[in-house]
This record gives sequence, structure tokens and C-alpha cells, in this order.
Amino acid sequence: MSFPRIASLKTAEAFAQRIQVLGLDLGFDAAVTADTAAVFANSITRGDLSAGNRWAILPMEGWDGAADGHPSDLTRRRWTRFGESGAKVIWGGEAVAVRPDGRANPNQLVINQGTLGALADLRSALLTAHRERYGNADDVLLGLQLTHSGRYAKPTKAGPAPRVAYRHPVLDRRVGITSDASILSDDELSRLIDDFVKAAVLAQKAGFSFVDIKHCHGYLGHELLSARTRPGRFGGGVENRMRFLAEIAAGIRAQAPGLGIGVRLSAFDMVPFRPGADEIGVPETDDRGYTHAFGFTPVGAAGSLDDADDFLSRLPSLGIHWVCLSAGSPYYNPHIQRPAIFPPSDAYLPPEDPLVGVARQIAATAALKARHPELAIVGSGYSYLQEWLPHVAQHSVRLGLTDVVGVGRLVLSYPEFPADVMAGRPLKTKLFCRTFSDCTTGPRNGLVSGCYPLDPFFVRHPQAIELKAIKKTLAEADRIGAAGRNA
Repeated sequence: MSFPRIASLKTAEAFAQRIQVLGLDLGFDAAVTADTAAVFANSITRGDLSAGNRWAILPMEGWDGAADGHPSDLTRRRWTRFGESGAKVIWGGEAVAVRPDGRANPNQLVINQGTLGALADLRSALLTAHRERYGNADDVLLGLQLTHSGRYAKPTKAGPAPRVAYRHPVLDRRVGITSDASILSDDELSRLIDDFVKAAVLAQKAGFSFVDIKHCHGYLGHELLSARTRPGRFGGGVENRMRFLAEIAAGIRAQAPGLGIGVRLSAFDMVPFRPGADEIGVPETDDRGYTHAFGFTPVGAAGSLDDADDFLSRLPSLGIHWVCLSAGSPYYNPHIQRPAIFPPSDAYLPPEDPLVGVARQIAATAALKARHPELAIVGSGYSYLQEWLPHVAQHSVRLGLTDVVGVGRLVLSYPEFPADVMAGRPLKTKLFCRTFSDCTTGPRNGLVSGCYPLDPFFVRHPQAIELKAIKKTLAEADRIGAAGRNA
């Protein structure tokens, strides 16, 4: 199964025709100029937090920190480039574990007393870069994403060390869970809540304006939202399933008054997928009666939003007014989370045109924004649009379908993209993320974070040669595996 690449849709008519063929409700503006793009320059305030424009840099998991959780020179380079982007919302910078056993990889950052100074320096480097390029950084809203990776914890090179909210009939075998010993008890979750609050206090001391309590992509906060079968204080009804977030928020308000709180949320989810006989993604389980999802969405359908709607309605009472919306998980259904033509090494070929996944996320964000105008909503899922990203983003902000447009992997190769759009400058199309997924394949195979195909720094990086060899080996293994399955 193949789909036309975005780069082949050279005109607005061609892009519109593809949208029509797919039957999508995906609006876009035919023209983007300095005058029309002025819509992005509007400031936004919700609660006690404000930002100077409508662009956000989304958090990405880093794989280039030190073993003790400190940032490296590569981390500082990435954050400096975030500052040069022109975006006024930096949503979390990247995922930072609140304690070592919550890391998703052995090189993820950790926040503690020992790393506090280095994290403060990261923040300063980003703001200095922004100030030097744009003259003022006072209106930059800069947060830190706090996380425990839960099911996907891999804190050392020894391998996965998952801690989960409940036993899962499909995902347990993927990470080697065979008993209830991996389930976090209520007491352990209460202690983890204290760790999140302590981390938030440190983030405030480091100068961050807000913290994001991560509830997306299959990590612990997200998994707790679907813990309907879990007994005790953190499972069952929605109030119990939101207790983790509610108690963290209460602790932050008590111990770090004035610190803003945001939430990145997977607003809907599907069953896990796996590669089929032809390497195209197929559901790993029947979705009839599937209860292990927050915002459960049947395969191929539009995002189901009742769960997210209920969740968002409860946030203002927790003192939370900023939300970044995403969907699904990069581990078990990446085609709905980050649409791409080319999958990472451990995924599958897309079972639908990636434009469908983009449209699904944008439509879900628009629907939730309409229901919750009191919240500042940051949208995700735009990077696959490439040349047409400014056109769809401008349309979305202009019509209030989202408050802020978030970009992630795109800025690894083209950090100044938001500034170029707002200034009406010709876009550097050679730097557009083409969703080759090397920024995932590399780290999943032990390499550092970066855009190996397009960022000149990483094109020349010694690990670029390693990545080519890894991909060649993986491709041969896939070929042999496919031959065996089709025999």
C-alpha cells in the first residue's frame, strides 16, 4: 500500500483534491503571507500564564543526556535551537523523569537537587538564544515536562523495568510482564505523587514558568486514565483515575505557589497495532469489548472524545488552564500519534494515508476547543503536512480550531520554521521533516537524538554511519521475516 507524498502535492488544488479523495474535513488557507500570518503573532493568556504568539515547540524525549540525568552538549544545542525558533510557547522542552526509575531510556534527563543547576542553565540558554535573535524573551512561556514512564520505563542498559497501573492483555507481553509484581500499589503511587511535587518545586527554583504533568502516549499518567479495572484509590471511576493528577496539582499549589500547571493529554486511543504479513500495521486484538483505552476509538474511526471532554471539564477546578492535545502512543499505534510515511525500526507501514491521521487529530482538537473555550489548547500532529503545514496551521488558528499550533520533530531539522512563517519569508523546503523517522530509529537502537537525514550537524555526526548500518541490518531482518511469514 502506498500513498502520495506531500511533496508531490505542488498546488493548493492538488492538496485540496487529495483531501477530497480521502473524504477528510481538513481546512487550509490557500495563501500564507506576512499579512495573513499575523494571526500567529497574537498573544494569549489563560489563568496566570501568557505567551507572546501562537506557536509551540512540543516536548520530545531526549536520548542524549548523561547517565546521571544531566544534560549534555547535544541537549544544550537542541534547547538553544528551540529558543531560536521564534515560538513563544516551549511546552516542556522535553520529557524529564521525576526519579531515575521513571526514565524511558538510560540517557533521559532527571530532575533532582543534583541536576537543578544544569536544568536552570538549559532554560537560560534557550531564553538567551531567543532574546539575541528576537530582542525580547519576556513573553516566552517556558515549561518543563515531568514524567514517569511507567510501562515503558527503561532506566538502564539492562533493559525494560516496567511499572504499570494494571495488567494489560496485549501490552504486557511486549515489555515482559508476567506477574502482578509490576503493578504500582496505591502506596507507591502516593509516594510517586510526592516525587512529582518535589520535582515541580525544583522546576520553579530553576525558573520555569510551568510544569506539564504528562498524561499521554502510554506512559504512567496516561495509563492511569484507563485503569477502569484497577481496585483501590486510583482505579475505577473517573475521579479515582484522575486522582494522580489531582493530588499532584494540589501538592504543587501548596508547595510551589505561583507555578503554572499544564497537561499533555492523549485525547483518544485505539487498540495496539503490529506489523502484518506485508509489514502494514494491523490491529493486534479485536476492538470489540476492548476496555483498555482512554478515549477508545474503533479502528479507522474519528477520535472518540467523551473521555477527554470529561477530563478537560475537570481541569479548571484543579487550577489547570493549559492543555496540549495528542493521541495514542508511539509504542503501540504510532500511525495515529505521529503520522508518517516511513515508520521507525520497531513499527509498521501506515495502514492509512498519514493525512487521515493528521486530520483526525486536528478535528479532535477543534471539537474539544469548541467545548472548552476557557482552556488554552495547543494542537499537535502537524509536522507530516510539510509544505502545507503553514496553510493548515493558519486556518486552524484563524478560525479558533486551536489556540496554539505545536511542532515537534520538524524543528529538529528546521528550528526557525515558526519565525520564517510569521515573517513571510520563503520556506527552506530542503529542511522540512519528511518523516523518515530516523529521529526515532536511531535512539531506539542506542544512538543520540537528532535529525540524521537533514540537520547538517547530524549528517556529519559519527553515529550517522552507525545508523545506516543499523537500518541495513534491520531491513535484511525484516525481509527474511516477511519471507518466512509469506512462505
